[in-house]
Amino acid sequence: MPEKRADHAPAEPGDTGETSREAALREILHIIRTSREDEQPVFEAILQNASRLCHAPMAALGLISDDRKHYGINAHIGTKPDFIAYINKNPPALDAERYVAARAMLEKRTIGVDNLADPKLYGAGDNKRMKSVALEGVRSAFYVPLISGDQAIGCVMLYRREVSPFSDEEIALVETFAEQAVIAIENVRQFRELKARTEEVQALNADLESRVAEQVAEIDRMGRLKRFLSPAVADAVVSAGDDGLLRSHRALIATLFADIRGFTAFCESAEPEETIDVLQTYHEAMGVLLNEYGAGVDHRAGDGIMAIFNDPLPCDDPAGDAVRMALAMRARMADLCKTWKRLGHRLGFGVGISLGYATVGMVGSEGRYEYTASGTAVNVAARLCDQAQDGEILISPRAFAAVEGEFEIVAHGELSLKGIQSMLEVHKVLS
Repeated sequence: MPEKRADHAPAEPGDTGETSREAALREILHIIRTSREDEQPVFEAILQNASRLCHAPMAALGLISDDRKHYGINAHIGTKPDFIAYINKNPPALDAERYVAARAMLEKRTIGVDNLADPKLYGAGDNKRMKSVALEGVRSAFYVPLISGDQAIGCVMLYRREVSPFSDEEIALVETFAEQAVIAIENVRQFRELKARTEEVQALNADLESRVAEQVAEIDRMGRLKRFLSPAVADAVVSAGDDGLLRSHRALIATLFADIRGFTAFCESAEPEETIDVLQTYHEAMGVLLNEYGAGVDHRAGDGIMAIFNDPLPCDDPAGDAVRMALAMRARMADLCKTWKRLGHRLGFGVGISLGYATVGMVGSEGRYEYTASGTAVNVAARLCDQAQDGEILISPRAFAAVEGEFEIVAHGELSLKGIQSMLEVHKVLS
């Protein structure tokens, strides 16, 4: 990896390492959320952060034309306006033989160039490269394609005015920024399409507008329900047209808590991208099992998962369903942990399960509703999860009584759990 040159622009105080990258990503995501109608602010934020964090005085972002024959420059920093005007007046063809940016987009891969003034490149006679070298003084560069679906739609380009190739870490960071740019482009496109459809509906029929609004409200309602209910339960509630199932009530439920062992220590030493990758893989795998085993409700926060069985829709064997899912989760996590261990991450997995009555229902305020459960039975499951070692599934006495004979279970001994007055005879599920 090349050493940073002393003449690079220094990062601002406190803008190094993990904190700086996280701050940049937060800023970009915030602008994405607040720029639904215009992707330009997102492009500018991406280029500013990429230029600063990668010590690249020049940066540009270009998009491919609708006919996919050319590409232009849609945002830039550090470049001369006359040069950008020249490029956009004479847009480069999407020709991989002539332009490195075009090759990066057509081949859908990041390409770096150590020295654009290299005789083999410079002597090829391309006017645009010659102008960039002569007028802007560019030397080292790299090009990151913007990939949407199965094709490139544009490119992020970073340049230095000296021969100093970019590091793998810098390239990976800009690749993350490129993904955010694609999200912004797709969000704006979807927003504009929705706006156009809405205007068309309004022009055709006022009554149709009202019905569309009702449908949008129903979709929104379904989306809110699916944030804390399984898809099957959300569909049932919406189909019934009655939220009565979600009102506060007492119910006999099996509650499962699970989380990753060693995750806090992992976060302290891992890169942000590694943390996100582990969490994404973990929640994708666990989400499949939560749906497969019929968890009526699940909540996820960081590496923690809470699942409820037997509410809001009843099931025949809530404790058994919870244990079966826990076994499947443990088996899946064993595979994931082996993969992570090869990457140097030492992580594990623990589960706690209880069966008992709890107060269940929807709580919160407008726009922030959550369907959840509270009570001693829920607290017991949470505390058992805290006590579980890597690979352990600990269950409460009542849960053991409900599943005894269905699984291979051994006594774990009496435990004193925080917030629980009496000692509990806890059991451990083997298989």
